[in-house]
Amino acid sequence: MNDILNDYIRETNDEWPDTSYGTGYRCSVNLKDGTYLPCVMLRRPASMVSLALKRFEEEKSGRGVFSNKKGAYKRIVEHFVTNGNRIDAFDIRDISPSRFALPKSLLKKIEGETMMSWTGWVFEMNDGALFSYGSTFLYEFFQLPEKYEFSDVVKVHNHSFLNEAGEITLIRENMDEMLNCRDSTHSAKLYRERPYFTCFVDEK
Repeated sequence: MNDILNDYIRETNDEWPDTSYGTGYRCSVNLKDGTYLPCVMLRRPASMVSLALKRFEEEKSGRGVFSNKKGAYKRIVEHFVTNGNRIDAFDIRDISPSRFALPKSLLKKIEGETMMSWTGWVFEMNDGALFSYGSTFLYEFFQLPEKYEFSDVVKVHNHSFLNEAGEITLIRENMDEMLNCRDSTHSAKLYRERPYFTCFVDEK
C-alpha cells in the first residue's frame, strides 16, 4: 500500500506545510473493510520522530513543558503515544482527493485573526447562498453545506457572520450574537473545521 500512497504524495499539488510535524498531504481514503474516511493527512514520520526525541530530551533535562510537574517524562511520552487520530497505511485500500480540503487559493482570501483565538468569515456561493464559517486556527479540513463544493465560492466576507436574520454582520459590531452563533439554536449554522486522521507513510 505504501507504493500507492507514495505515488499520491508525489503527484498531488496539495502540500500542507507544517513546521512541527512536517509537510502533509490532504486526501480521503477507503479502508480495506469498506470504512470511508473523508479527511486524512498523509505525513512522513521523520519530522514527528525528531520532534518526539527533542521533547523527550527536554523533559529529561528539566526544560520541557511538563518539567515542573510530577512524572514529566512519562507525561510527554504518553502525549506522543496516545494523542491524535491515526490510521495505518496497510489498512488503506484506495485514496483520492478530499472534498473537505479547503483549497489554498481560497484560504489565501481569508484574512487573519478576527479576535483572540478566533477567525470568522462568510462564504458567498455562485447562487447567492451565504454560509458562516469560523475556526480556531485549524484550517486543514472544513465542513461543507449540503449540495455545495468549495469551487462554488465566489466571495469571502472576512471578519463576518450571519445574524439571526441571515444578514452579513461584522463580528466586531455584534460580538454577543456571534458568540451565540456557536450555539446550535442559532438560526444560521456555523460551519467549522473537521477532525481528520493522520497516516504516516514510509518513503520508498
